[in-house]
Amino acid sequence: MRGRLRHGLPGAALGGLSATDRASIEAQIPRLAETDYRVRSPKDRRYNCFAWAAQDTAHVWSPTSLGSGVHWPPGIPALPSLSGVVEAYKAIGYEQCESPELESAYERIAIFVDVSGEPRHAARQLPNGEWTSKLGDHVDIEHAELAAVGGVFYGEPTIYMRRLREETHG
Repeated sequence: MRGRLRHGLPGAALGGLSATDRASIEAQIPRLAETDYRVRSPKDRRYNCFAWAAQDTAHVWSPTSLGSGVHWPPGIPALPSLSGVVEAYKAIGYEQCESPELESAYERIAIFVDVSGEPRHAARQLPNGEWTSKLGDHVDIEHAELAAVGGVFYGEPTIYMRRLREETHG
């Protein structure tokens, strides 16, 4: 069964992906080939999935990389660990919660963990309950099912976090 890629970028081939790029992404993340997803941006190396989940499109979030355009919240241990990633999101107002269920007053993220317990990906829930993911230095996509980007490459959604939406702050 071929993935149902819905066009997200007007006039772009295959919704912003070349056939080669689409095949490469779906080879790494095979569940995408079984679901609807929409490309919402062109390739961009200025930010990664951890930054995208935090709504930061100006930096790569990494505790271990150095250089221009790399960010890690001050005071958070520079370790590529699950606890470090959780602490980084806590530093910008997120708290851990129990599930990925939509709550209209909250922004929600999911942290994906591989079999060795390492954080590999983060996705952000949209106000309509769907999810958005940045695929490495590739494109941003929207996907109805959180697990659509799960699997061997990114692991599975394991930690859920939430913070009050901007419009609900006093």
